[in-house]
Amino acid sequence: MGIKDWPAGERPREKLLTRGAEALSDADLLAIFLRTGVPGKSAVDLARELLTEFGGLRPLLAASSEAFCRGKGLGEAKYVQLQAVLEMGRRYLWEELARGDAIASPEAAGRYLAARLRDRPSEVFACVFLDGRHRVIAYEELFHGTIDGASVHPREVVRRALHHNAAALILAHNHPSGVAEPSAADEAITQRLRDALGLIDVRILDHLVVGESVVSLAQRGLL
Repeated sequence: MGIKDWPAGERPREKLLTRGAEALSDADLLAIFLRTGVPGKSAVDLARELLTEFGGLRPLLAASSEAFCRGKGLGEAKYVQLQAVLEMGRRYLWEELARGDAIASPEAAGRYLAARLRDRPSEVFACVFLDGRHRVIAYEELFHGTIDGASVHPREVVRRALHHNAAALILAHNHPSGVAEPSAADEAITQRLRDALGLIDVRILDHLVVGESVVSLAQRGLL
């Protein structure tokens, strides 16, 4: 039986319109994205099969083009659509962060930085540059590394801070392992950067470590 034969209250699109997107399961949401199933399977059946195959929604969304296109009912067009949807989500979070208000908490930056860095396959070190009122000037990814580390050069961070005429920074990097616990090396580079940026009167407000969760070194008392 196809989805169109289901009771109206159980169809993913109708359920979204009447109850809101938060009422939908992962399979329902994916079925709306897929739009159609394959012979013998509805879009919801196909969505459930794909979620099982990839191990959940996040692994599916983070899959490479090659891995994604191997999925039944998927292909390059669907991959392009998905990447566009994900990028729109990241840009929405960026606009929320950079709308002109001062950043008042680690959570405000953490939502955007998690969306940008969480599923990267190798370590990325990034900076959010802020003005004197702690409003966002720019976001830059400065250093890229292997699966277990990135070389961070304080001179380059200082150079970019001067370029943006920044008064403060939020540092961030991801742990591809998914474990967000700060390492001794994370603490050491934070102190080196604090010392280097202090010479030009630029403050580090926080250093966020992104994994399955986001850990704030400032909240840990490590700044």
